[in-house]
Amino acid sequence: MAHDRVQIFQVSTLYGAATAAAAIDAGQFGGPGHARRLLLVSNNAEIPETAVRLDSMTGYDRIASRFDEVVDWNEAVHPHHPSSWAPRPEEAPLWQRVFRTAWRLGTATVEVIVESIQVNPAKALAAVFAESAVHVYADGLMSYGPTRDELPQSIACRVRRVLHLDLVPGLRPLLLTEYGVGSELVPDDAFRAVLREIAADAGDDPQLAEAAAAGPGALLLGQYLAVLGILTVEEEEELHVRMLRGAAAAGHRSVVFKPHPTAPAGYSNALQEEAARTGVTLTVVDGPLLAETFYERCRPRLVVGCFSTAMLTAAVYFGVPVARVGTDTVLARLTPYENSNRVPLTVVDHIVPDLESGAAPRVPGAAPDSLAPLLRAVAHCMRPTAHPGLRAETLRYVTEHATGPAAALHFPEERLAELELPVPVRS
Repeated sequence: MAHDRVQIFQVSTLYGAATAAAAIDAGQFGGPGHARRLLLVSNNAEIPETAVRLDSMTGYDRIASRFDEVVDWNEAVHPHHPSSWAPRPEEAPLWQRVFRTAWRLGTATVEVIVESIQVNPAKALAAVFAESAVHVYADGLMSYGPTRDELPQSIACRVRRVLHLDLVPGLRPLLLTEYGVGSELVPDDAFRAVLREIAADAGDDPQLAEAAAAGPGALLLGQYLAVLGILTVEEEEELHVRMLRGAAAAGHRSVVFKPHPTAPAGYSNALQEEAARTGVTLTVVDGPLLAETFYERCRPRLVVGCFSTAMLTAAVYFGVPVARVGTDTVLARLTPYENSNRVPLTVVDHIVPDLESGAAPRVPGAAPDSLAPLLRAVAHCMRPTAHPGLRAETLRYVTEHATGPAAALHFPEERLAELELPVPVRS
């Protein structure tokens, strides 16, 4: 059946694809038959051939069934890497003709729905379809911070909205607001229903069955911060060990560790040794599963992480208490200051209890009144040219919170001096 409208959904993670699917189910892209829908899958790993493929993830087929066709972006731009390839401005019309032919788009009106609009492949796709409306979906905590890089006006003027999950209830995204782009919530019940679908697909997964049989009380989330250059491999292994110690000190005798998909196999060795020393039963789940599938099937009583989005998903959508470990350490080490990981780190550091301090794990609930002003000040310090109107507010915030315990963590003296903001005297 021919359509005069085509929607191209670019995805690189199953979590992002689930967000897009929930928005479709909620009618945020029109009803059934409104448009022909293409799922454009990209593998943005440094070496895509060695990374877990999205189509091998448990639950992928459930997501893909919502689309009329699946297209592999890596194949479309081969031999180029999807994170580095973008059309030259003068070649964009030619590439659009190539893709319209290859994907049988004809003369249909095209809308593109992308993640991370400020980088490729989303930026490249928006450039190719230069007359198309652009919708951005946010699949993590970074949406609460500033846009990472300045967008070409030719793209920025076409962005219609930012669709996002209510990961910190009541907090509004700052992403793309400098371009006048508004945000729109993906309904909680729609996203939760998609997560249930994905979990149902894991009914016969042996690793999940093993984890469930162990009756785990806590789940530890690995993030592989070494690959980002934030920690060394040894420091990250120690971070995981600290998570285990904290869970054990909180009374959990059965623990599951879910490493990041790109983490080396040896990452769990130090944890195994610590588990044996403390008498904790440790199960490692390193299969192609979303952490959210584990929440659905195994119902943990605690989720521990550093600053993973999956921590907030556990709290908001499953009511699982959460706790953080090492967040302040990573925040202090993060460079450059404008590194976009600063935003999820700031959010988690502010609203999630520190497990090692003895604070009780909890479900954070609605955003406290103190969070938005902090994030706005941090956002201005990260990208002052994007939000010059926040300077006066930032000046006031830094002055009023100069001696607070987190001041040096969020507003290092060097950054304040660079921005010609007053550097407070700290003891």
